[in-house]
Amino acid sequence: MARILIVDDSPSQLMGIRRIVDGLGHEALTAEDGAAGVEAAKRELPDLILMDVVMPNLNGFQATRSITRDPETRHIPVILVTTKDQETDKVWGMRQGARAYLTKPFTEAELSQAIAGAIAPEPTPPAAA
Repeated sequence: MARILIVDDSPSQLMGIRRIVDGLGHEALTAEDGAAGVEAAKRELPDLILMDVVMPNLNGFQATRSITRDPETRHIPVILVTTKDQETDKVWGMRQGARAYLTKPFTEAELSQAIAGAIAPEPTPPAAA
């Protein structure tokens, strides 16, 4: 079971994503904007962050950059989950340190697959001969 921080300013999106995360057997933590998300990431050190982009106070791109460049939180994978569907948005999000980019609306299967891919253990490289 992973601890997953969901950062989204929409109560209905938070509830919907939380339902999926809970249904997968993970523990869901929530924050309502990017600034609160950065604080929660530092305080809770979750296993994964699902980050919206369009939010007040600190947008998801800024919050992702802050989390992925901070030595305390850089190990936490971030998946951007957003309505911003332009290729330039995706490229920019990945340049901020996101591990993956999921466009809303998404299916439960798509979110489940993204979560599984992000929290899967890193493969161990073969030993040198």
